[in-house]
Amino acid sequence: MLRQKRQALALASRDYFHEWQISVCFVLALAAVLGPMLVLFGLKFGIVGTMIDELVENPAKREIRPVGSGHYDRVWIDSLRKRDDVAFIVPRIRSIASTLSVSSEQAGRILQFEVIPSAKGDPLLDPQLEPPSGMDRVVLSASAAKKLQVSAGDHIEGSLQRRFRGRKERVAMDLQVAAVAPATGFRRDGLFASVMLVEALEDFRDGRAVPALGWEGSAAVQARSYTGFRLYARSIYDVAALNDSFERSGIEVRTQAADIESVRRMDNTLSAIYWAIALIGLGGFSLSLGASLWANVDRKRKELSVLRLVGFRTGDIILFPVVQGLYTAVFGWALACGIYLAAAWSINFMLAPQLESAQKICRLLPEHYAIALAITAGASILAAILAGIRAARVEPSEGLREI
Repeated sequence: MLRQKRQALALASRDYFHEWQISVCFVLALAAVLGPMLVLFGLKFGIVGTMIDELVENPAKREIRPVGSGHYDRVWIDSLRKRDDVAFIVPRIRSIASTLSVSSEQAGRILQFEVIPSAKGDPLLDPQLEPPSGMDRVVLSASAAKKLQVSAGDHIEGSLQRRFRGRKERVAMDLQVAAVAPATGFRRDGLFASVMLVEALEDFRDGRAVPALGWEGSAAVQARSYTGFRLYARSIYDVAALNDSFERSGIEVRTQAADIESVRRMDNTLSAIYWAIALIGLGGFSLSLGASLWANVDRKRKELSVLRLVGFRTGDIILFPVVQGLYTAVFGWALACGIYLAAAWSINFMLAPQLESAQKICRLLPEHYAIALAITAGASILAAILAGIRAARVEPSEGLREI
């Protein structure tokens, strides 16, 4: 039985390549349908994928900021930190207390910088670099480091003043630049400091003592309350859920949920349009291929009946249109991939000046090619089954009249 199937496979292959003109027409017809479909999907995947990549890579899209000032204690902050959909959270102090006068030996002036509370895992900082820590190690934004003319390892001086018990007081501290933040993460002048240092700055301005730095004042508060927080969701898909959670708690926040949802709606809409076009095109080609193979079986009824007469079984005869349909699927898919690659290169080349170096507006992943081949082969087999059913009805007696 295996010998007959191998013979049927060999005869179907020889017949397919012998009538190469008809076979080429089938392949071209498939490539004409599949090639543009691959280009359309490549554009859809490239455009939406680029937008999603920009959302994922931009930490600001995952940031959740409270509107106005509130009262949040450390227990509440810690409870949020334990949530699976929260990637990073630190408390914030009053904005009026979140500034520091900074100078360096290289720069000839004193600059006012925003102080941002930070810690390990801050999305705005490079994870490969050292985070701010303790009372003296800080991270500068790229623009701040440029103005101070310093780099990682250099020392800078920070100073702040207050009015305490009717007189002005100014203190200074020696700070070391642990690292410089990437320019893409934070574009303003800023100084990233540990929560401990940020709390010390607020305590000093409020007239409280900071023993760790030798600053005198009134007794420190026992239960600290924060006016805000810096929170980043684990992914862009967690922003909406966190936003809803804060709304239920009565906390008004500002997020990029609308931008994220618009990209997701665009992805769903483009996917629906693409698959509608793909199904219509693939369905039309399948019917066309099935009808062509059906006609091919009718044209070769004499040869098929002779094969039945010499001992080929029904299953062996059905292999003829199925094997030839698979040949058409593979060759048509290969030609369609070539058409796609040429079109994608042209599109990306023309739009390259408007994109970043690593971006492509039309692209497919390796698994997309495999999926396209599987769908094409499956559709071709289904189409060939129509012709196979026709071939199975050929009776051996029809060959007797031809002998």
